[in-house]
Order: sequence, then C-alpha cells, then structure tokens
Amino acid sequence: MVTAEEDAHARTVLAKAARENFPVAPRFVPRAWRDDLMAVYGYARLVDDIGDGDLAPGGADAVALGLDAGQADDRPAMLDAFEADLRRVFARTGSAPGHPLLRALVPTVRRRSLTPEPFLGLIEANRQDQKVRRYATWGELRDYCTLSANPVGRLVLAITGTATPERERRSDAVCTGLQVVEHLQDVAEDLARDRIYLPAEDMDRFRVGEGDLAAPSAGASVRALVAFEAERAWELLAEGTPLALSVHGRLRLLLAGFTGGGRAAVRAVRAARYDVLTGTPRAGALSVLREAGASLRREG
Repeated sequence: MVTAEEDAHARTVLAKAARENFPVAPRFVPRAWRDDLMAVYGYARLVDDIGDGDLAPGGADAVALGLDAGQADDRPAMLDAFEADLRRVFARTGSAPGHPLLRALVPTVRRRSLTPEPFLGLIEANRQDQKVRRYATWGELRDYCTLSANPVGRLVLAITGTATPERERRSDAVCTGLQVVEHLQDVAEDLARDRIYLPAEDMDRFRVGEGDLAAPSAGASVRALVAFEAERAWELLAEGTPLALSVHGRLRLLLAGFTGGGRAAVRAVRAARYDVLTGTPRAGALSVLREAGASLRREG
C-alpha cells in the first residue's frame, strides 16, 4: 500500500514533466493512455534523477529500493538496486517492487504486455553516464541516444498499440532529435556535471575547446558548432515527422506534439543566436502548438 509520503514523493517526480520540451501525457489523450504514459514517465524521470544525483533529500528512494538512506548518493549502487526492483515488475512470482513508482508501473506492464528491454535501456544509459563523460564521434552519441531516448518513443507506441518497424524507425529519429536539442539547451548544465555531449570530432572541426564551453557567453566558434548540431536535430525531427501522419485521432496529435516540441526547441536555440551559454533557450507553449500544427501539414 502506498503511504501518503510515498505518494507525495511520486507526485514530485512526475511534476518535473512541466519542464520537458513536450507534454508527456496531455489531457486530450484517453485516460487509460494517460495513466500508462505517466507511469512510464515516472519511471524514466526517476532513473534519470538517480543517474544525475537529483534525488530528493532524505534518502527515501534508497530506502524504497532496499538500501540504506546514506546510499542515496552512491549512483552505481542505486542503479543496481533500481534494476533489481524493475525485474520484480516483470516477475510473475515473488515480492512486489519496493519503490512506489515501480509499483505503479506494474498494471501498465501487465495491461500493455510491455517487455523489459526499453526500461533496461534507460538504466544502461544512466550507467553509461557514470563512466562516459565525453563522446568522440557523432556515431557514439547516436548509440547513446539509442539507450537514453529512443526507448521512450517505443514505449509510447507499445502503450498505444501502434508499433510497427517503420513507426519505430521514425520514432527513433524523433527521440534522438529531441535528445540532441536538449543537450544543446543544457550545455552549461552538463558541463557543470563534467559531461559534454557535443562530439569531440565536431568540437575539433569548429575549433572549440572545453574552456570555450565554460565561458559566460558563446563565442563565434561555439555558436557555429551549436548551429551545426541544431541542424542535425532539425533533420532528425523532419525524418520522424511522417510518424504522426501514419496514425489517427488523438494519437496523431500526441505524436505531432513530440515533434513540434523538438522543432520549437530548435527554433528557440536559433532565436538565441545559438548562444546556449548565457541562458537556457526554451520554447513557449504557443511555439510548440504552432510547430505541432506545422508537423501535421507536412507530408515528409
């Protein structure tokens, strides 16, 4: 049974949805979908918080996962315990998951016949974040996005019963594009965590050093690099645009919102003249709606 304290903690995690580039489960989607999407989002948000060390103080998450409160800052141990608790979600026998957000995931997994692989991918991405702080090539970064972003889109398709190989391919493009533009928005924040998601080969090409990323504002070389990566994100989002057009009804609106959120974020980076160091360029709700509508009018 979920206690009032656990419920409040879970709602705090889910409230972070408001800071994403797109609505996770807007009110226009059917209630059954919305509940399942939020259960998946709660999982994804929590595993990222573990990997980033952004858990609520007090160690409640560690205790829920069977660890001591003092182990909340031990990210590898927390990720291992989180994976063990996840496996209880998929087990047909044995004890129930200890964490309230994982207990909330159980009916979604059962109802939608979800498999462990995308959930495990998100954990592995956060394990990688503990070991890999720099990416040498664009290919390496895309491989990381395969773990850190693409599983979410595939879970949306699975929850809505619309997964096909072609839709998954388009979804992967959208999710990778969303991840890339998020990395651009968060260059300064990531650097403060000693992480750089700009490929080293591109930094070399544009003659950008790590010291340039620590400056209070972006110089010409950094702006050129960010513009280059923003165009990559834009192209990925364009590649994924037919995904929304391949479905109908409210799901079409939801998927167009994902693409529109990414496109609006790229436009926000452009509007900042690619200076992502002075502040974090964010798109407003009107811009997201405008871009979502534009996505629905495109044929490819």
